[in-house]
Amino acid sequence: MDEISNLQQQDGRIFIVTGANTGLGYENSLTLAKKGAKVIMACRSMEKAKAAKETLKNEVANADVEVMEIDLSSLDSVRNFAKAYQSKYDRLDVLINNAGVMMPPYTKTEDGLELQFEANFLGHFLLTGLLLDKLLKTPDSRVVSLSSIAHKNGKINFDDLQSEKKYSASDAYGQSKLACLMFAYELQRRLEKAGHKQTISTAAHPGIATTELARHMPKLVYVILKYTVAPFLTHAPKEGAKPTILAAIGKAEGGDYFGPTGFNEFKGKPGKVSSTDLSKDEDIAKRLWEKAEELAGLRYL
Repeated sequence: MDEISNLQQQDGRIFIVTGANTGLGYENSLTLAKKGAKVIMACRSMEKAKAAKETLKNEVANADVEVMEIDLSSLDSVRNFAKAYQSKYDRLDVLINNAGVMMPPYTKTEDGLELQFEANFLGHFLLTGLLLDKLLKTPDSRVVSLSSIAHKNGKINFDDLQSEKKYSASDAYGQSKLACLMFAYELQRRLEKAGHKQTISTAAHPGIATTELARHMPKLVYVILKYTVAPFLTHAPKEGAKPTILAAIGKAEGGDYFGPTGFNEFKGKPGKVSSTDLSKDEDIAKRLWEKAEELAGLRYL
């Protein structure tokens, strides 16, 4: 029995998983469906989402899954998703902010923001705020934010948040994943300060999982890594998804951060892990939160 098999059944509980049609998001959805949860697969491509749902239902015949459209790189799309969810459901047990992009060429979204900043962080910041009333009304609810080992090299560049002066795909990715982790910690602080004890904020990272996120890596580099060091440093999405499952339904307190516990947190058994001092800087987190409120057009907590 591994650490996931031992976790409680989730019958009657509702989960939203963003980016659920592939990689970690799909594995999270599959595990939760096996546990009896109702899973909302929140995805950008409805075609891919429906195909993923069929694959999932082939594995879990009685799975209670539904696909809903969301593009985390569009604030309007996030608002439309939240509106659709709120009109249909009166509770939300766990929101898993999983969707993301990794190191694409420089791209500005329809909102005029750098793609990784918006898709990885800001879209989820807005989504959490819009669904907060449902979470707060649901006993023992959680928000899980996905970070990355890359947060360790990240910094929040307030002078050029949208990489308009200079773009480094890896720096922008590190910034976005640091922002996700700072958001998770700041959300917990604000929930506590407001006296909300029934809802907690946790975070997770997958280590180095072999997912589609690597698609923007130069092909030669990808092939070399795949056939040399990758087998020793990476693990499958099924393993990479386990820290998120622990953060979502395992034994956790607000502010806990989960990841693989092996060498450099690349892979290994899932458990609680530590993060950088910068990720816990309350002044920077407060400034980032206020900036996010301004950009998303929503103030909360």
